Amino acid sequence: MSKSRNLGEFEILVLAALVRLGDDAYGVTIRQEIENRAERSVTVGALYTTLARLEDKKFVASRMGEATPERGGRAKRYFEMTDEGRAHFERSISSLGAMLKGLRPWPKTLRISH
Repeated sequence: MSKSRNLGEFEILVLAALVRLGDDAYGVTIRQEIENRAERSVTVGALYTTLARLEDKKFVASRMGEATPERGGRAKRYFEMTDEGRAHFERSISSLGAMLKGLRPWPKTLRISH
C-alpha cells in the first residue's frame, strides 16, 4: 500500500460522503452519495479499495452493525472519519479552494462541462 498521506480526488469524495452521511455511512450509501452528488459512477471494488487505503492511513475507522434479515443475516460495515482524517480532509479542501479561487470566468482554453 502507498505510504502517501496526501488525499487523492476519489479519497476526498469518499470522505465528503462520510461527513454528509454521518452515522448512516456504509458501502451502499457512500456509493449512492458519490454517484448522486458528484455524478460519477463508482464501482464497489474501487470504493472498498479506497476505504481500506483510508483505514490503513488511519483516516477512517469502521465498525460492524447488527445483522439484519433484509441482508440475509449479514451485518453492515459502517465507516467514520477519524480526527486525523478530518484534519487531512480539511487541509485538502482548503488547498483545493485556494487553488481554484479566482479562476472564474474560466479561461477560453479551459473547457469545463457541467
